[in-house]
Amino acid sequence: MSFSDLLPDSTAVITGGASGIGLAAARRLLQRGLRVCIADRDAARLAAAEASLRQAAPRPEVMTAEVDVSRPEALLTLEEQVRARFGGTDLLMNNAGIQPGSALFGPAERWAEVIGVNLWGVIHGTQAFAPGMVARGRPGLIINTGSKQGITTPPGDPAYNVSKAGVKAFSEALAHELRQDPACRITAHLLIPGFVFTPLTAQGRAVKPDAAWTPEQTVDFMLPRLEAGDFYILCPDNDVPRELDEMRILWAAGDVVENRPALSRWHPDHAAAFQAFVQQGRGRS
Repeated sequence: MSFSDLLPDSTAVITGGASGIGLAAARRLLQRGLRVCIADRDAARLAAAEASLRQAAPRPEVMTAEVDVSRPEALLTLEEQVRARFGGTDLLMNNAGIQPGSALFGPAERWAEVIGVNLWGVIHGTQAFAPGMVARGRPGLIINTGSKQGITTPPGDPAYNVSKAGVKAFSEALAHELRQDPACRITAHLLIPGFVFTPLTAQGRAVKPDAAWTPEQTVDFMLPRLEAGDFYILCPDNDVPRELDEMRILWAAGDVVENRPALSRWHPDHAAAFQAFVQQGRGRS
């Protein structure tokens, strides 16, 4: 399924839609003629986002909902509300995410919060919306926002890494499940952003770092990849090209195949070998 297969009266639901990538996606989808519901747990940010979206298209159809995606009943209610307002959902973007920081032996409450939003939010959203999307028989897309940290799992923020690794595994299982039904017209996709300047990553900065992409650049990269039917949408940024991402991912997988120490990229006995591996890859490109 590609983006152009969506019917003219299609509806998109975007969690974490009041800022960052979610808001940029909402704006682009409105410009393409979709009806859009943005869900977020920040009421003030939702109100500001709605006002900005109403300027994004000549006659935008916009719905907002204050939702905590870590609560399954909240997503079930949202699905009912969207169905009542627009007749159903055709594009679901499970995008809500947080990154407050974590430590391996840090408070359990912090781990529960991160995993509750980043992983359970994707699971709850999919379980609430996907059955109805499939049953409608219309073409549609489910896009889950992952992270490179869920693939290469660098040291420093283990709760976030675990949550995003779970999103990857869940999205892969979802894609497989959907394609088992020959009548199903819904496809799953995993968005893997690079460094994007959003409220999540700003960390007090008011000016975008040169290395970062804007949310709009990320969405403008994503849409053609959806058009092509890609499952893994691996985004570069102004600092890391795709070739370097590929080498980092291959090295991480090689830890298992070669039986190297865990996270050997950051292990003093393997750091030089990793750098040589990257250079070899660049030499072939």
